Amino acid sequence: MVEARRWPLEPAQTPWKRPSVWLLVAANLVPVYGVLALGWEIFPLVLLFWIENVVVGAFNVLRLLVAQREESDPPRLFIVPFFVFHYGIFTLVHGVFVFALFSPGGFGAAGGPFGVASGAERAASDFGLVWPVAALFGSHAFSFVANFIVGGEYRRTSLHKTMARPYGRVVVLHVAILVGAFLIHGLGSPVFGLVLLIVLKIGLDLRAHVRSHATA
Repeated sequence: MVEARRWPLEPAQTPWKRPSVWLLVAANLVPVYGVLALGWEIFPLVLLFWIENVVVGAFNVLRLLVAQREESDPPRLFIVPFFVFHYGIFTLVHGVFVFALFSPGGFGAAGGPFGVASGAERAASDFGLVWPVAALFGSHAFSFVANFIVGGEYRRTSLHKTMARPYGRVVVLHVAILVGAFLIHGLGSPVFGLVLLIVLKIGLDLRAHVRSHATA
């Protein structure tokens, strides 16, 4: 088998110097502007991080469609819909908690458990989250193309490993964020606390990003 061509700007031996790492940091710094200049409190910040979960899941579907399939892997026709359903339920429950705990209108602002998506869309428009979401989307898109496709990670992973990939990141990251956000919410959403939460998120994100690509 011909060895996969490496992305020339992303040498495997220096994961912290990859362009995708610095783009990830830059995208995660956009919410700092929202906190300092737009007066965001805890809800739009946590909502933005929840929307990023949806982006992560969407790109993982693309990974499942192109990842190498091993003989022990289930058929792609089964594993892709299963991931969409399972990750979708996981994300939905997480969204319910975000609205119930942090939304100014409480859980009712989501319009019920199955109204989380439309509630998130309305809130994203109200708080001007379009550009922060676009920045995070661009970061994940670049990583998918540069690392997974051009860097050849799709040749060095399996469907089973790819399906499990986002859960470790999402669970660790958002348990920490929800705990921190709950404490900050109780303090009245001080600016220092919000910025500190963003820094925590960046640190956990970077750790998960580097470990994920080093494993691949």
